[in-house]
Formats: sequence, structure tokens, C-alpha cells
Amino acid sequence: MCANMARELDVRGLPPPEPFEHVMRALPTLPAGAVLHVHIDREPYPLYEVLRDSGYAWQTTAMTDGSFSIRISHSA
Repeated sequence: MCANMARELDVRGLPPPEPFEHVMRALPTLPAGAVLHVHIDREPYPLYEVLRDSGYAWQTTAMTDGSFSIRISHSA
């Protein structure tokens, strides 16, 4: 993947529901084939349902500092 095909979004430190809102604003701007890499303080369970229903795929990784890294892309 080209470097310009990934977008970083760091929402750590923001109070709910701001992280969810930032992700939802970023998703429509994600080009086909691109990845949105989200850094967040807590696992966003409500986001997963919205992603699934909207045709996105994601992979969540728990980080050693307790935060989470989520890679979001359009489903194939």
C-alpha cells in the first residue's frame, strides 16, 4: 500500500462521544483502497456495529499502554 493510502486519526484523550464523531466524519472521506488508522483510549464497541452495517472492515489491536489501534477499510 502506498503511504498516501493510509490516514492517521488520533482521538486519544477526547471524551465520549467525540472519538466516535471524529471517526464518523473521517469515514466518508476515505478513498477506496485506503485505510483509516485510528488510535483510541478504549475499545469502541458501538463503532464496530456501525462499521459492519456501513460496509467497512476493521482490525483492532490492543496496545501495551492500554489504548487500541484500529485499522478501518472498505469491505472487499
